[in-house]
Amino acid sequence: MYEIFCLPRNRLVFMEEKLRIYITGASCAGVTTLGQNVATLLGVRQIDVDDYFWMPTNPPFTTKRPPSERVSLIQQKFGDDDWVLTGSCMGWGEALITHVDIIVFVVTPTPVRLERLAAREKERFGDRIAPGGDMHEIHVAFREWASQYDDPNFSGRNRAWHEAWLSTRNAPVLRIDGMNSAEKMADDVIHALSQATQ
Repeated sequence: MYEIFCLPRNRLVFMEEKLRIYITGASCAGVTTLGQNVATLLGVRQIDVDDYFWMPTNPPFTTKRPPSERVSLIQQKFGDDDWVLTGSCMGWGEALITHVDIIVFVVTPTPVRLERLAAREKERFGDRIAPGGDMHEIHVAFREWASQYDDPNFSGRNRAWHEAWLSTRNAPVLRIDGMNSAEKMADDVIHALSQATQ
């Protein structure tokens, strides 16, 4: 099914340049899952920004790491390997994506994202996010933050900010419909990558 997969793979074997892919989008757009699928197909490492954005606390998501520390930790994780980086590092992690082969922007309707967010957080944290739970306020605040992505006046990460940032990139940008099947999304990335690296 992935006939064009041979081109990136040959590049990995015969060329000195590293394979570097950056996948971004709104929260719960499907960015991390797509990154995992693409990394598996290519046989490379997948690194998610969220694993380094927050300090390890209990409850989680209460203390941000300093930006310089996030960058340092992720760069250490990169090593000399090929990689797929997922998440948002706009405004603090430009050094991580200066030389990527392609940027993938996943676009998913906000109502769908919020449904995914609720299901994911329930699976991860159970009753901790329910009223009275120690993470209830954190969950409510996160949902409110994620719901405002389409508002260009929102002070947090929003679609207009994302689009403006993408317009300044030198790397090819591929927009992916987050409503497509996981298989089609991964296939679209592999195809675009084969074109970008020729």
